[in-house]
Amino acid sequence: MQWMGGSRLKIYYWIGIVAFIALGISTLIPAPASKPSLLGYYAHCSFTPVSTLICFVVAGIIYWLGKRKQP
Repeated sequence: MQWMGGSRLKIYYWIGIVAFIALGISTLIPAPASKPSLLGYYAHCSFTPVSTLICFVVAGIIYWLGKRKQP
């Protein structure tokens, strides 16, 4: 399975990357909440910019680990 310019990662790395990107995007979606997010609107997560960055960083770390473990 070759994706992203010929890089060859195992499928479970891709599942982790896609999952954390989806979670990061889902924190940005407006939704009813008890408190407004740090950006000023009601979203799934009240720590929206911070939690989004954390999810994207975790996805980047999974990608980096997958690339590092390649033969």
